[in-house]
Amino acid sequence: MTVLSIILGVLLVIGGFSCMFTPLATFLSTGYYLSILLLVYGIFGIIRFLKKEAGTLEFIVSILAVIAGFFCIIHPGEQLYFDSLVLKLIAAWLLVQGIVSIVLAFQNRGVRKGWFWGVVVGALGILAGIYSFAHPVLTAVTAGVLIGFYFVQAGFDMIVLGSVAGAVKDSMTNPDEK
Repeated sequence: MTVLSIILGVLLVIGGFSCMFTPLATFLSTGYYLSILLLVYGIFGIIRFLKKEAGTLEFIVSILAVIAGFFCIIHPGEQLYFDSLVLKLIAAWLLVQGIVSIVLAFQNRGVRKGWFWGVVVGALGILAGIYSFAHPVLTAVTAGVLIGFYFVQAGFDMIVLGSVAGAVKDSMTNPDEK
């Protein structure tokens, strides 16, 4: 298992660097993955309904998710809609997070000593959200780079864990060789 972990880690690192060098293409493939996630979510929701673990509303939402996921997989142009939706969600999240940070900072003004930094970080979040709405392509490139960075980091984690697991296994099988 340790060798497999190291091999998969190396593949993740290579894939991560590939994503980082082609960030826009990386981001544009997220619509495809969202389509698959919708399809899987819908199928599991239907299974939960059939097992009587979910209600009628979840069943209806699950059927709609299966239809939307299937439709987007067979019509690639719809995946671009998901990509643009993700960009809008990122921008909206940055805006809301910035506003919440500012509100929390002012609420903690008398309690926390460095409350002003919450206002600064919140203002930066609001500016990033506005910028993301104004320049969605830059947001897409940034998201693609971050996805690649995550893959590289996860790959190095797998390599290290595989190496450490191998070292621990060796020390357990041959304790007298120290």
